[in-house]
Amino acid sequence: EELVEWIVKDIKSSESRPSSIFDICTGSGCIALALKKEFPEIKITAGDISEKALEVARYNAIKENLEIDFIQMDVMRMSLDVQPGIIVCNPPYVLISEKGDMHKRVTEHEPSSALFVPDNDSLIFYRHIAEWALSSLISGSSIYFEINERMGNAVYELLSKLGYKQLLIKKDLQ
Repeated sequence: EELVEWIVKDIKSSESRPSSIFDICTGSGCIALALKKEFPEIKITAGDISEKALEVARYNAIKENLEIDFIQMDVMRMSLDVQPGIIVCNPPYVLISEKGDMHKRVTEHEPSSALFVPDNDSLIFYRHIAEWALSSLISGSSIYFEINERMGNAVYELLSKLGYKQLLIKKDLQ
């Protein structure tokens, strides 16, 4: 919710609007749908590895009468010919060792692959997406990530080492 509000605020305060947004790890599509409702003129592409998740996202888009391009994709093998103005991603980021701290309503209804990352490679999704984006983003574009509260510094350092500028970490209400 707060990630979407941040993106909306940034787009509205910008001198120019992006022509496209790419929502990676879309799941049920809530980020893509919220952004499309706010900016119907912007092309939204939403991808996920799970065909079941994409079925839910497509259903939600149809129900809300929103036109979004959904694609099945694997973040670990990204070779898409997309040049979005904005990338947004809420990837799996909960460490396996944190599983016991999760509320059962989450772990019982969400697939593990949508939640957890290995403790020994917690930045796996951020690294793959950020490396792919280096060659895919157009100048002046932005990436927005939802991150594990314990990984802020590590994600910041990763992006900085890859050459990203104007990095900002915001705390959410949780």
